[in-house]
Amino acid sequence: MRILILGGSVFLGRAFADAAVRRGHSVTTFNRGRSGTDPAGVDVVRGDRTVAADLAALVAGGERWDLVVDTSGQQPHDVRQSAAALREHADRYLFVSSVHAFAGWPDAPVDEASPLHECPADTPAGQPFSTALKAGCERAVLEQFGAERSLLLNCGLLVGPHENVGRLPWWLERIAAGGRVLAPGRPDLPIQLIDARDFAEFGLGLGERGEHGSFVTTALPGSSTFGGMLEACVAATGSTAELVWVPDAALTAAGIEIWSELPLWAPEFGEDGKPSGIWRADSAKAVAAGLACRPIERTAADTWAWILERGPRDRPYTQGGEPIGIDLEKERRLLAAQG
Repeated sequence: MRILILGGSVFLGRAFADAAVRRGHSVTTFNRGRSGTDPAGVDVVRGDRTVAADLAALVAGGERWDLVVDTSGQQPHDVRQSAAALREHADRYLFVSSVHAFAGWPDAPVDEASPLHECPADTPAGQPFSTALKAGCERAVLEQFGAERSLLLNCGLLVGPHENVGRLPWWLERIAAGGRVLAPGRPDLPIQLIDARDFAEFGLGLGERGEHGSFVTTALPGSSTFGGMLEACVAATGSTAELVWVPDAALTAAGIEIWSELPLWAPEFGEDGKPSGIWRADSAKAVAAGLACRPIERTAADTWAWILERGPRDRPYTQGGEPIGIDLEKERRLLAAQG
């Protein structure tokens, strides 16, 4: 296949590019060249997807692709503009959406039939971050390519080498530092994490077969546990760290920010006392269509190997502009309170 990747140099886009080249496809990446380096074996076109003139230049020579892979679309306006420019130049459009697009997540379990947030395809450009935006992006793809030519993959929590958010890398680095490590919640809490490489392989397989439709794309519920993930980090780093498990109630009382101060952590139960739906997305349709997820032990080991190869970070991990990771003095105080 001839594949165009909007992005392709960072994390999931890079995973798609690497996998597509490995599978023998002709790959073009379209990006600004600012966020990362393009993988070996791809044809690189520099441009900004938010600039209409750059999109026009991309297709000016009459190029045509079998599949567009859009891993970088965050604003409905930008996705709509890109899809409109490529509508007559590509057979299919694969858009990486998110479980955030579902109105019920994370409060309740979701599947492909779950209602989306109310966000139209023609939402104006430059919207502040909102979980609803991915729903508008999905509608923009369907508006331009139609249901029969669209692939919408609602991803769960992505991890793996080249992760730029820093959720799993933060845990690996913190555990590698040793000592008593604050472990949130309970060790046997079931979680769903998907390696970006598995996500990419699944998406490319769908594209190769000419599939269409929506797929909740994450690991099966209960495929790992929070304790299993942290123990995998201990094993990968060879650390002597001691995991000290602190209950949700104590973390909430201490004002710990969910997702960011202790990456991937959120209270298991909502304020109404009902179980959260965070780790209960139904990925059965994707699994039936060929999704295969490697164990967290392999992902942790490969991510640690990448961290060692990458070397020290030149900037902190951030999520939505906010730093990731608990202040070490705050961690020490919480651990001391546990005895």
